[in-house]
Amino acid sequence: MRIFIVDDEPEIRKSLQDILGDENYEAEQFSSGKNFLKHLKIERPSLVLLDVWLGKEDGLVILDEIKKIYPTVPVVMISGHGTIELAVQATKKGALNFLEKPLSIAKVLEAVEEALAYSERSEAPEIKLESDEILGNSPAIQKVKFSIAQAAATNARVFIYGENGTGKELVAKTIFKNSKRKDQPFVEVNCAALPEELIESELFGYVKGAFTGATDTRIGKFEAANGGTLFLDEICDMSLSTQAKVLRILQEQRFEKLGSTEQVSVDVRIIAATNIPVEEAIKEGKFREDLYYRLNVIPIVIPPLRDRKSDIPLLVDHYVRQTIAENNLSPKIIEKEAVSILENHFWPGNIRELKNVVERLCIMTVSDIIRAQDVKDSMTGFVKANDLVEKGDFKKAKEEFEKQYILKTLQTNEGNVSKTSKALGIERSHLYRKMKSLGIQAEDIHD
Repeated sequence: MRIFIVDDEPEIRKSLQDILGDENYEAEQFSSGKNFLKHLKIERPSLVLLDVWLGKEDGLVILDEIKKIYPTVPVVMISGHGTIELAVQATKKGALNFLEKPLSIAKVLEAVEEALAYSERSEAPEIKLESDEILGNSPAIQKVKFSIAQAAATNARVFIYGENGTGKELVAKTIFKNSKRKDQPFVEVNCAALPEELIESELFGYVKGAFTGATDTRIGKFEAANGGTLFLDEICDMSLSTQAKVLRILQEQRFEKLGSTEQVSVDVRIIAATNIPVEEAIKEGKFREDLYYRLNVIPIVIPPLRDRKSDIPLLVDHYVRQTIAENNLSPKIIEKEAVSILENHFWPGNIRELKNVVERLCIMTVSDIIRAQDVKDSMTGFVKANDLVEKGDFKKAKEEFEKQYILKTLQTNEGNVSKTSKALGIERSHLYRKMKSLGIQAEDIHD
């Protein structure tokens, strides 16, 4: 669970982060309300610890802003000058608790546990989705479904955040299928899979002629999606020049095909997605801030599978049935201990990795019962990554998991890159880049 600490005193922030870290909470610090609110728009925490005064900033005003963005997120206020009047004010505005400085470790942990427990007990809002293929009943996935329902009822642009394999495309399609545009086109573009020299022609189309060198005229994705929805996956991989043109289309709702001066008017809803922190991409000059604010009207954060483990048994049952039906296999059951091992795996590849593992177990297990040992054998090779997790080296652990995951999928598909990219749900060119960055050699595939 992620907890955001908002306090202008560095010693307080560090102390709280250490206390929470000792209890296995993941805590992030913010020294100002402005920076905190900017980050809050792209990530929903499990809890906020908020100082009443942040220099010249009023914590109660920031509390109001938090509740506008996430009405149900629990907030615990902190103050060095606490009064009964201030505590009552904070409570009326939605704060769950009020802690006074100097902070007591016991009181901090008690307040954190109570706030998180309250959040879990809070009744989930009613969700009405006509079309819903998203599997899971965990509080984390229920929040995603609620956001989908809210987004689907509007024409607002949506920005989806989530690691590889969490199901960003499925969320985008679910928004579309529940929207007023469901009878219009749904067009997808994987910005990471298209070379820079081709992406503009794909998006905007081109006309026949000497300027373009084209022998015919072709419409682009924007025109193909007219009246419907355009899903721009991995948008942070789009070149800056293309980003500028996309921004202009969002502003003017019209564009020119390559090689033409004629204006094409479109009515397109944009859903964008990324698997990287957008703020970092903006700081590094890789993504336009003005485009980000245009797209980030409704942010939806998809939790990684490791943060919704209670959904794993349901997902396993579904993928077992699906694999047996698709491959005409004899019926199989998976024993409880085997499911327990799957629940405790780190899942760096998220839903996509789980589906791949279950498919492999169904196909490779000779018996009609998938036992714990079968699961352990299929997970061999992930030991090094687990060791890195225990040492706290998250980045290297994730890379090692990713490497082992890709290797095993390659081995399952006998080294066939096309089949492997399809099984992983990524473009072949993207898989080649991943293999190169992770140091996967051809000879490794047959080890």
